[in-house]
Amino acid sequence: GNGGDGPTGPAAPGRAQVFSTVVDTFLEKLVTAGSYQRFASCYRCFYKLQPQLTRSIYDQFISQLQSSIKEEIQEVKNEGNLEGLFNSLDKIVEEAKDRAEPAWRPSGIPEEDVRSALVPYLLKHRSYLRKVLREKEEENKKVAKSVLAGRDRIAELQQLIQARKQAWQ
Repeated sequence: GNGGDGPTGPAAPGRAQVFSTVVDTFLEKLVTAGSYQRFASCYRCFYKLQPQLTRSIYDQFISQLQSSIKEEIQEVKNEGNLEGLFNSLDKIVEEAKDRAEPAWRPSGIPEEDVRSALVPYLLKHRSYLRKVLREKEEENKKVAKSVLAGRDRIAELQQLIQARKQAWQ
């Protein structure tokens, strides 16, 4: 140990490696908890009659138990893609080390947490919608001017037609 000041080597072990170490430690403690003495005391009559056979059965049992647990854990790791997820998490943590702002943490009050997450998004969206609205209003003003100019031109043409009609008659 280095006094808890962080890793002294080039890099801290990854989460996948830590997980494997925890599993191995668990297995060691499991084997220790299920010691031969406890096994023999549970099967005392059999132990007194056949101590070597009892030891052999115990060794086979522990070996089979360890391999079964390792297989199950490996299956869980494979099915859940734990290696990839641990590596992704390591990468996220590594990238987050350079961030100046603190990471978001839930307050424990769901309404406030949702509000704190949604309000900035909704304000940004409102700003975007207002911008789009201004653009559409400008576009509508241009179209309205064009329509008014078209109406004026139609009115001029109608007057011209009326004037020519009267001149012709």
